[in-house]
Amino acid sequence: MDRQYVDSHGQSEVAFAFSYILGFDLLPRLKAIAKQKLNLPASGDAERYSHLEPILTRPIRWELISQQYDEIIKYATALRIGTAEPEAILRRFTRSGVSHPTYLALVELGKAVKTIFLCRYLHEESLRREIHEGLNVVENNEFIFYGEHGEFTTNRLEDQELAVLSLHLLQACLVYINTLFIQEVLAEPTWHARMMPEDWRGLTPLIYQHVNPYGRIELDMARRLPLAA
Repeated sequence: MDRQYVDSHGQSEVAFAFSYILGFDLLPRLKAIAKQKLNLPASGDAERYSHLEPILTRPIRWELISQQYDEIIKYATALRIGTAEPEAILRRFTRSGVSHPTYLALVELGKAVKTIFLCRYLHEESLRREIHEGLNVVENNEFIFYGEHGEFTTNRLEDQELAVLSLHLLQACLVYINTLFIQEVLAEPTWHARMMPEDWRGLTPLIYQHVNPYGRIELDMARRLPLAA
């Protein structure tokens, strides 16, 4: 894995730090992009970026990252080889009222990585499209992948891969059938004439309100759906 697509709630400074150390990109789709801030590399850089003053905040504390470097690598290695669960590590960081120094260092590292990501996110339309397309694969996951609340119940990579590939197949079938339904409706002049520009912009085959995935489904392989392919 070299990248992970998440929504706004799936990102944090600590998550950015761990993803950077573990060698993959954390790529969130940020809803409140206008509220995001960029951290300065150094205290003397504020004048260099005076035109960005409204979205700039304090410099990164590189010395704290340097002091805690060995501890950061230790925790990241524990995550990579599976000797510690993320929840256990985070509990250790937040156990006392005083913030853990390694946690503070991870936050600083995450701020630096997130600042770089934000610059890329704003500059590259292709990156924004990639994130949006990547999230479309898992959006509304729980409707199709509803067993166990849409969560993996196994740590076996082969089982996870099979579940995801099956999910992709079901999603592709749903989109294909929806496309045929929409084409059939819009082939009628009456419905086509009622479409306004707003309707065309909102037209999508990613709908599922008309589908019932529960109960017993009788599949007749000798009978085709009454749709023109």
